[in-house]
Amino acid sequence: MQLVDFTTLTGACCELRHEWIPARTEQVYQRDRFTISLALRTLKRRGWLTICWHPQAARVCIGNPPPRTPDTFTFSDQLRHQLGGFALVAIEAIAPWERVLDLQFAKRPGDPVFWHLYVEVIGKYSNVILTGADNLIVTVAHQVSSQQSSVRPIQTGQPYEVPPALTNTTPSLRESQERWQERVSLVPGTLRRNLLKNYRGLSPALVVSMAQAAGLDSEATTDSLISSDWDKLFQKWQEWLQVVELGTGEEGNRGRGEQGEKEEKALSSVSPLKSQFHPGFTPEGYNVLGWGIIKPASSVQELLNRYYTDQLNQQEFNQIRHQLSQKLNNILQKLRQKASTFKERLQQSDQADQYREQADLLMAYLQDWEPGMKAIALNDFETDKPVTIPLDPEKNAVQNAQSLYKRHQKLKRARTAVEPLLQQVQEEIDYLEQVEATLTQLDAYDDPEDLQTLLEIRDELIGQKYLEDPDNRSRRDEEASHPYNYQTPSGFELLIGRNNRQNDQLTFRMAGDYDLWFHTQEIPGSHGLLRVAPGEVPDEADLQFAADLISYYSRARQSDQVPVVYTQPKHVYKPKGAKPGIAIYKHERIIWGRPQKAVNYL
Repeated sequence: MQLVDFTTLTGACCELRHEWIPARTEQVYQRDRFTISLALRTLKRRGWLTICWHPQAARVCIGNPPPRTPDTFTFSDQLRHQLGGFALVAIEAIAPWERVLDLQFAKRPGDPVFWHLYVEVIGKYSNVILTGADNLIVTVAHQVSSQQSSVRPIQTGQPYEVPPALTNTTPSLRESQERWQERVSLVPGTLRRNLLKNYRGLSPALVVSMAQAAGLDSEATTDSLISSDWDKLFQKWQEWLQVVELGTGEEGNRGRGEQGEKEEKALSSVSPLKSQFHPGFTPEGYNVLGWGIIKPASSVQELLNRYYTDQLNQQEFNQIRHQLSQKLNNILQKLRQKASTFKERLQQSDQADQYREQADLLMAYLQDWEPGMKAIALNDFETDKPVTIPLDPEKNAVQNAQSLYKRHQKLKRARTAVEPLLQQVQEEIDYLEQVEATLTQLDAYDDPEDLQTLLEIRDELIGQKYLEDPDNRSRRDEEASHPYNYQTPSGFELLIGRNNRQNDQLTFRMAGDYDLWFHTQEIPGSHGLLRVAPGEVPDEADLQFAADLISYYSRARQSDQVPVVYTQPKHVYKPKGAKPGIAIYKHERIIWGRPQKAVNYL
């Protein structure tokens, strides 16, 4: 995952100052243990400022509204108490070329600053710290004790100390190409390594994109570059510095000494120069300078919000999907073993009549028994063929017959007891295989709908007592996921459920009298609903289209042909007490679906 570097932070802050300063703080909400959202209102708009200190996704940008679920975090409660009603009047950097922002709050614009919210966007050490005007820490997202860090502990009640200053050289437009080239190539090495080692404010992603924009390989060694290569790279270097200095308001500080009298504080100027940034997505991540982008973004805010939302969602998706797959595999393995044991006991009970017949034979031929016999061969009543009956030599013939009768009764009772248990286990297996089939369909993350669908599957398993409900699981919007939506060749709408909640919704709530219901025959898979208006009749091509897709969204996806049943929704029922997604049907017709053909429809 690409980290927010100084250039990206500069672009984001430039836009925030231009559009959101000043703004009234109306609400504070903590989404998770790494993210808070501040509801800001200006004279023109209202939005949510996302502040995240995630080790891989730390950022500051305008993001999505938070979910309508209770916020139980202490940090946000303290921020809400302190910042509520105050105005965000400035966003400044604590020092040039540092990724630490100072969000300043006052009672109203023009008044003295009352609160400082320091946002440290520094990778795994990212943090958010609130101090008063006296610089004492009031609350902090992540406290660092003296045992954890002897260099810079962060605890409430203590003075706020800025992170240790970087020691690398500060990039400057006033540096000549000769001096810059000498510094980069002094010690031979890769272009990427030498730039990162000698200058601050750079990131691996920025160096790679800069080199690519210059037509170079960032892994090329500095001693392999020719004069024209250095010229092109230095040109991109200058382009980068111009954008950064325009965005940070440093253009008016040039000529004030070698360091421009510290060039004031970076990121402190409100300027329409934000247009110098050209954010967009690249094949590897994103870029705010327009280098190598394949899909532009309307703003740095949109870029950061979309990129990190998708990246974090994908991480969560992969983690939850792996957990659910492992859990389902373990449960199904145990249930199948239990079912196998029950079936073995039923097979043994099938021999109950054989023991009764042997006992009858033994009672009929008592005269043939002799003391000490371990077995006896007697002719069967019907076939007249000899039947060998094992005997206990310590028992007489009657006692052996009684033992056979008892075994017969025991096996009969076992069948009566085992059959309902086997049915119960088999129903549980069928249900979990249905869940497993829906999980298999969610093989990759494409959009937030996929994650929401997966979370609903997890919530369903929690509701069915297969999973424990973790106290710290993320809370999401109440808006439910939606089924797949396709158009048949004749224009009919085909809806296909993505999980059991959607399957039940389609089958028992949305289905109309004229619709057609589809499902693979005796194979776990999704429910399908072909929406048909009164007076309309779907063609054979429409039915085949529906059958192909239904077979694709089933456990038999890899097969060439799959039997698919369809009937009217009024002929589909849910057994009393059945688990989600379970349905029985009648008056069905069968059509053969072609899962491989459905790939073309997708």
